[in-house]
Amino acid sequence: MKPKVFIAKPIPKEVEEYIAQYCEYKIWNKEESIPIERLLKEAADIDGLMTSQGAINMEFLKNTPRLKIVSKIGVGYDNLDTDAMKACGVLGTHTPYVLDETVADLVFGLILSAARRIPELHNFVKDQKWDKSISESFLYGQDVHHATIGIIGMGRIGEKIARRAALGFEMKVLYNSTTRKPALEEKYGIHYSEINPLLEESDFVLMMLPLNESTYHFMGEEQFNRMKSSAIFINCARGQVVDEKALIHALKEGKIYGAGLDVYEAEPVEKDNPLLEMANVVTLPHIGSATEKTRFDMAMIAAKNLVAGVTGQVPEHVVPELQDLIK
Repeated sequence: MKPKVFIAKPIPKEVEEYIAQYCEYKIWNKEESIPIERLLKEAADIDGLMTSQGAINMEFLKNTPRLKIVSKIGVGYDNLDTDAMKACGVLGTHTPYVLDETVADLVFGLILSAARRIPELHNFVKDQKWDKSISESFLYGQDVHHATIGIIGMGRIGEKIARRAALGFEMKVLYNSTTRKPALEEKYGIHYSEINPLLEESDFVLMMLPLNESTYHFMGEEQFNRMKSSAIFINCARGQVVDEKALIHALKEGKIYGAGLDVYEAEPVEKDNPLLEMANVVTLPHIGSATEKTRFDMAMIAAKNLVAGVTGQVPEHVVPELQDLIK
């Protein structure tokens, strides 16, 4: 008898066919998120779950006695309560590496857009406001090349960004990380920095930290006050690593020049969020890995993790906190 799995979001047909070779499955094929009541009903007798969001906590696990694995489509897994999963003996996997270059591309899209005011000036032209009465200086932005970028969190994606910054734009790269990276320092000429000097010296401050108890609201009023008034803040990590009220205050008071954001404390962004009214803030709808190829690859990796977990094999990408379950 094939193991039973549930796929909690639409996936490419080829990925679905791969899972069908090994598993009996059901799938939520609607674009809107599956309601928790429906998910709990579907998950009551499954061996594996493939999902991209939703809290997997003790309350959920109590209703899934047969569950062996939760396969997350995505690199971040802050929705997985790894303590509860360990207690219940449930594996958790994710999809690292495959999206690193794609997210790094987007980061530089935000940097360039915010620095050169590309969305703002795009709308300026589209709204037919560009005429000979406009002063040349009104259109000025900021240079990216040879500027200083400070990367907070030097993981795999941070490394891809550092390479682009140092080799492509000839930027001075500062970084702060829980562990120093001597090999990267030598390879790309980047520099380790304590957090306060990084904030004070950088023209661009880039947040790339994972979300956990120690990183929640890592960037707050004190940190924004240390940044240059000409600096631009970029966040492509998780919205909750930033105190959004402090960011809004810093932007309103001119403590920083602008921001480029792909993530927010509440998603989708609430309609009355002041960030939406600020011309100096570039806002994207959490699209870091959103290319067709990357999303296909992520789904296939998640499928392979899922199949391995329900067929007695060791999945390739078990999250670090749950590695003990496979030893």
